[in-house]
Amino acid sequence: MQKPMHQWLTRALLVSALIAGAVPVLAQSGAEGKSPPAGYVAAADPKPGDSNAERAKSQPGNNAPLWRAVRESGNTPGISNLPGAEKGVLIQPLVQYPGVRLNNAGEAWRQVRNQWIIPYGGSLILIALLTLALFYWRRGPLGGHGVDTGRVIERFTPFERATHWTNAIAFVTLAVSGLVMSFGKFLLLPVLGGTLFGALTYALKTAHNFAGPLFAVSLLLMLITFVKDNLPSKQDLTWLMRFGGMFGGQEVASHRFNAGEKVVFWLGVLALGGLVVASGLVLDKLIPGLAYLRPDMQIAQMVHSAAAMVMLAMFAGHIYMGTIGMKGAYQAMRTGYVDEAWAKEHHELWFDDVKAGKIPAKRSQEPAPQAAPQA
Repeated sequence: MQKPMHQWLTRALLVSALIAGAVPVLAQSGAEGKSPPAGYVAAADPKPGDSNAERAKSQPGNNAPLWRAVRESGNTPGISNLPGAEKGVLIQPLVQYPGVRLNNAGEAWRQVRNQWIIPYGGSLILIALLTLALFYWRRGPLGGHGVDTGRVIERFTPFERATHWTNAIAFVTLAVSGLVMSFGKFLLLPVLGGTLFGALTYALKTAHNFAGPLFAVSLLLMLITFVKDNLPSKQDLTWLMRFGGMFGGQEVASHRFNAGEKVVFWLGVLALGGLVVASGLVLDKLIPGLAYLRPDMQIAQMVHSAAAMVMLAMFAGHIYMGTIGMKGAYQAMRTGYVDEAWAKEHHELWFDDVKAGKIPAKRSQEPAPQAAPQA
């Protein structure tokens, strides 16, 4: 019984082998017997430099040349019927910004913003606020050691106050809207939800765009108005070395503006303010003659954000000292006048010049407020 079964299997394998060998031979003989139609031209083999149309003939469905052209469009722009610059550039060329690896410009900008400007800028602002809170907790508001005399000195004229308040209101508008646009998706979006957060961000973005030019004009007026009294003097070095006497019992004598205020003026208002305004005008497309290409806007945005973060941290100290950090400072900017006791305590050299007649005690036609001496 086993022998017939073995013979049957052997014969079956032999027949299968004969059939498998005969099929290619028959196919080849059939192909040799059938000639191509007249005018037939065989497709060329694919080549590395093929266009997408050529590759579609040699290898239908292979779109590698198309996507290779998309990837290299930053170096060799594609052809587009759309008007304007960069319309044929879908992926920007490779660049390497400080702090990130070599990448296409769009991804490199995103990495600089998300890995450097947002986390480190936010940390700088938070550190500045915590430092001011700790200082206020330990020292409280500065000044108030002398009794008011009832005799006042005009510290700021109406024009100076109007310039300062215009700049301050524009700055606060820009700061709040900028912080929401930078950190809102981390802090507010989970709380407000997408719809409300989107409406809020859109409104603040619009306010940001309109407050920017106002801030630029008022900043220029600030520079022109206060530059004379912010010129460096030899007393500034003493003030800086002793940090104004804030950690001691007595403030260091200074002129109308002390060295700390001069640092805020030159570094914060002029340098950082100039960078923020210049880059902001580029982002708003208000400077004529620029092409406003993507690389220009990306660099402007990085400069704008980084300078604004440092400016916010610096101006946090200025706002602190002008409100709750020093007694009588807010009153000076609100009314324009300070008591002689306040002037002597905080700006003794300026007070001496006023008393000596070198600087007029009143520089405007506005009537001085009546202040009664404190008991």
